[in-house]
Amino acid sequence: MQKDFHYYATYCASLLAGYSHEESLSICYSAQFVDCCTRTLLSSLKAPLSAATTQLQLELANARTDPVGLQDITRIWASFHFLPGDLYAPVKKASRHYQNKYRLICNPNGTLLSDTVELAKGSSLQAAGIAMHVLADTWAHRYFAGTPSLVINNTNFYFYELFPEENTFREQPVVFSHSPGTPDDVEKSHYNGSIFQSSENSIMNLGHGRAGHLPDYSFIRYKYLPAWGDYEAVVKDNPSDYYHAFCQMVYALKYLRGLVPTFEAYRYDFDSVAPWEAQIRTILGKRQSDACADWKALGETISGQEIGDFDLVRYQQEYRESPERDKNNTFLGRFFLAALAQKSMVTNKIFRSGNLLAGFSVDYAEKGFRGIRDFIRLVEAQKGEQHDD
Repeated sequence: MQKDFHYYATYCASLLAGYSHEESLSICYSAQFVDCCTRTLLSSLKAPLSAATTQLQLELANARTDPVGLQDITRIWASFHFLPGDLYAPVKKASRHYQNKYRLICNPNGTLLSDTVELAKGSSLQAAGIAMHVLADTWAHRYFAGTPSLVINNTNFYFYELFPEENTFREQPVVFSHSPGTPDDVEKSHYNGSIFQSSENSIMNLGHGRAGHLPDYSFIRYKYLPAWGDYEAVVKDNPSDYYHAFCQMVYALKYLRGLVPTFEAYRYDFDSVAPWEAQIRTILGKRQSDACADWKALGETISGQEIGDFDLVRYQQEYRESPERDKNNTFLGRFFLAALAQKSMVTNKIFRSGNLLAGFSVDYAEKGFRGIRDFIRLVEAQKGEQHDD
């Protein structure tokens, strides 16, 4: 998904869940910041590098693709953008290596989604924002995996956009090219994607890179033939999926706010969204590559207040100028702690499933701290919270 959904639509969902205008702004800022928190940015802030939630194209271009480098990539992309749907999915007659990659395929309503929402319960608004980013991406990025893999993530000539016509769909072949800096031509179904690389572990085969930004457009319906799908076409209906994502965000945020007692997969707050359903479905179905203006207008109609544009540097000075002992209590400090917690949780779940594609992981609660120094900050913060209680 893009800023239109992660920032403005998340603001709308937060409002409908009962959060105030200011709280909603904090949640949606954090949801969008997941797409901005790179090691390059963290280095400039002297913040913990392991709190990275995404990677710049330049960072990926320079990334190692040996086992250690691939584990680092997977920890980021599987934790925040391609949350695995089933870490124990059955795979028939396949190598262990393929099985592990198959089990990282992103899908909504998996056990890890419930774990992600539960992790944010009782935590900060920043944690809620991160959880909403992860939740939303399970719908947009389903069927792709957050680890480089030609066999999982590749697209080929069998890729069609579906246009509704009466009681059926008209199929139009999608044309993928590699022209960095050239905008997608949504009217002609011409989209930019990554260059084909036959290497299984090429960075070009990470996530939905082969399909470019196409999966992130709310209006699109498409079908394609992934190698992992037993040669059966997979159909993706983004207008429907994005609407379910929005209604699920409202339900999840109500849970985080304490308005519903439990969070359960496959539940959506259609009732709270119903008064705005027509407007939302219109936005989702509108053929455009950027829906920010429409979502912003809807949010301002719901709240009656102005929504400021996303400003990447807004909280950076606060973090830089705060004494070391106070950094965890800044806006970005709370985001970094929540990011470390999410990455630690997902990595540990993947490791415990017997899958080493995200590396080794130790449960701090059981064995104490062992591992990357950045996570000491998280462990100490959690101990401080327990002591305060």
